Amino acid sequence: MALDTPQLGDRSIDQETVADLHRSSPGSAVAVPQQIGKRHGWLSRARSYFVFDPLIWLYTVVLGLLSLPTSLFSNSGRIQHDFARVWSWMIMKTIFSPVTVTGLDKIDTTKAHVYAVNHASALDIPVLYVYLPFQFRIVFKKELLKYPIVGWHLKRSGQVSIDQQNPAASIGSIRSALKSLKGGMPLVIFPEGGRTKDGDIKPFMPGAFFLAIKSQVDVVPVALIGTYELLPMDTYDIKCQPLQMRVGEPISTAGLKLQDMEDLSARVQRAMEDLYYVDRPRMAVT
Repeated sequence: MALDTPQLGDRSIDQETVADLHRSSPGSAVAVPQQIGKRHGWLSRARSYFVFDPLIWLYTVVLGLLSLPTSLFSNSGRIQHDFARVWSWMIMKTIFSPVTVTGLDKIDTTKAHVYAVNHASALDIPVLYVYLPFQFRIVFKKELLKYPIVGWHLKRSGQVSIDQQNPAASIGSIRSALKSLKGGMPLVIFPEGGRTKDGDIKPFMPGAFFLAIKSQVDVVPVALIGTYELLPMDTYDIKCQPLQMRVGEPISTAGLKLQDMEDLSARVQRAMEDLYYVDRPRMAVT
């Protein structure tokens, strides 16, 4: 029996058009990417390449290998989540980047929600594991399974693998995620579909909200501030600095159908941008 699965890997043409019109319309605002490396020179690179990066790889190998045997005794992923949280805590302590969390106290974390998070850095994951104080599962791209240790952990810890090129092949994972959500397990998604290359929030993939609508749980926007400046794509230079995690108001999916995915996606993106661009510079387009 085929599951009614949306094209999770496709961006809606209408969504792209709306985003393009928004950027080009008079009076609209466009985020100005932060300048990377302005205040960090060779000392920062040396510290990263010879201290931070080797330690992070060490944490990953040791804790990743230690977590694998636990899957023989627990198939729920709860023990593996604890390992991931220890791994994340060690990383955050190592890189000297304190995180200020706002808005989470207004969320009923005893209920299952879909947490929609902007994705700017590989270090977004440790931030979430440390500062979201509950068990959750992450929707991730199938390509990550090819990486040793990380891929093994993802596969055996109950995370949700999505094949963006062939969503129909992800039916098993989607069904499992629906069952988990309805059973009270929160889910973390990155609706941009990947990391931003310039620090700006990219158009959301409407299909990312399929699980939220099918399970009729609220979507909570979460904006991570500063992680792009901390470690953008295509570099291993970690630039220590304070970070923020801003949690927005839950957005209800009650009564929504699959044909409402684009509208829900647009609502969540607006809420995310309101959180993200509060104190980041914007440039008016005329």
